[in-house]
Amino acid sequence: MITAQSCPISIFIAGDAAQAREICRAFCFSVGLCVTVTPTEYLYTGGQEAGVIVGLINYPRFPSDPDKLLTLAGQLADDLMHGLHQHSYTIQTPTETHWYSRRPA
Repeated sequence: MITAQSCPISIFIAGDAAQAREICRAFCFSVGLCVTVTPTEYLYTGGQEAGVIVGLINYPRFPSDPDKLLTLAGQLADDLMHGLHQHSYTIQTPTETHWYSRRPA
């Protein structure tokens, strides 16, 4: 049995799930990473849209430093934001939730 420090990270972003899978596949291949891609539906005041939740864990077979994993999540989320033509995304860790936007203030 192998263990690693637990540090689950989730990326929440709207957009096409099939496209998101392709972006994640290319990113994972380039850096050596494994993620989950779960289609979801975002419901909010005045509307709704389809999207995905991308999950990262500290996989014990190939353990990573939690800070490095968060950096990779940010890089992947940025690729998703541009590839899915979105203006924002959210990254959730066990202790913090970060919202990123490229909209003008």
